[in-house]
Amino acid sequence: METTKYIAFLRGINIGGHNIKMERLRELFSQLGFADVRSYIQTGNIFFETTETDRAALARKIELHLFAALGYEVPTFLRTVRETTDEAELAFQQAEAEKDKEKAVGLYKKAIGLRPKYAEANLALARALADKSDNEGALKAIAAARKARPGYAEASAVEGRIYKAGDNEQKAIAAFKRSISEGKNFQPEAHTGLGLLYKEKAESSGAEGDFQGEKQYYILAAAELEKAAAQLSTAPDAITIYQLLGDCYERAKMYPQAVKVYEKFLRLFPDSSEASAVRSFIVQINKRLNGEQ
Repeated sequence: METTKYIAFLRGINIGGHNIKMERLRELFSQLGFADVRSYIQTGNIFFETTETDRAALARKIELHLFAALGYEVPTFLRTVRETTDEAELAFQQAEAEKDKEKAVGLYKKAIGLRPKYAEANLALARALADKSDNEGALKAIAAARKARPGYAEASAVEGRIYKAGDNEQKAIAAFKRSISEGKNFQPEAHTGLGLLYKEKAESSGAEGDFQGEKQYYILAAAELEKAAAQLSTAPDAITIYQLLGDCYERAKMYPQAVKVYEKFLRLFPDSSEASAVRSFIVQINKRLNGEQ
């Protein structure tokens, strides 16, 4: 059977603390049965050959395997070797490596100008514009990403984040839920977004004296944050999610659940700088449960 030569662009590898040796990365790709696995210097880009032709399914297979092995998400974009010579791809890779946000935005726009239906570049542009509080521009980029790739779960999650930042609650909830559906329930960014939104609603309810609504929203927030934490496993972002989750249970007066969350945090992140504070949370809750002051 004829094989196809691909290059996998792995977003977030060897930046932001997600460092991995190229030898280990090649090993993980070889475990999937790919042939002629090679890495390109320290970029995190991997060349390989396979008889598989469904590119979307292949990318998802790689993402799940890397998540299981590394404990964090590695968005994966596949191109055939022939395709990687085009200028749009090169501009996108330059943008991903660029630390200057303004220059990165310019490079994403260059990539899109060269290839208007470049879903990943439109999504990356949306993230960059949202970080600059250009929500209108970010939403236009999201629309372009979703048009280029219908059912794009990550794009819907970012859309939800943009609507949440703009205080458009109903649209944010709809976008997050759509993202979760598109991702077949695996979308920690969307689960986190929903959890934070419900947590804010709980705080608002409490401030207004609606204590029943307050507890209900904290429970809803906890349910979403539980899913996000489970999907993130030991990824760095999970450190914050577990603490938010424990806080939601505490504020809902579900103290045994809060203790379980904090104890799990300590098992997963025993050397975290937050570990000491989390231990004190457990002590305080146990005192409360035992009726101590």
